[in-house]
Amino acid sequence: MTAQKLADAFIHLGLGATAVPQPPFSGMEWYAGYGARHGSDGAEGRLVSQHTFTEGWDSWEMHPNGSEVVICTEGAMVLTQETPDGTRSQTRLVAGEYAINDPGVWHIADVETHATAIFITAGEGTQHRPR
Repeated sequence: MTAQKLADAFIHLGLGATAVPQPPFSGMEWYAGYGARHGSDGAEGRLVSQHTFTEGWDSWEMHPNGSEVVICTEGAMVLTQETPDGTRSQTRLVAGEYAINDPGVWHIADVETHATAIFITAGEGTQHRPR
């Protein structure tokens, strides 16, 4: 086994308690290939990824078929969640803290200077909308 950096090579957690290293992340188009590789796992598949941000997200996202865990590992971020009834709440996360985006909850993040976070995502059917 060779050590990997999560920021470069994400992990798919699949059916049968499998863990499958993924090809290097190459930008947003990477997700289409991920869906082709693991879409058959349906809502039970999870993507474990790590991203570093120096500015807020430019779009909202929502995962309709499962929860997403957001673990801040460095810096700080403000996670805004919007429930299906339109209610918004904000949670500030610093290193070592986490939040859960429930299924169907739109979410976006803002950062003051920088933040790194690990995401464990049930990504099937993920939707995006402009900020």
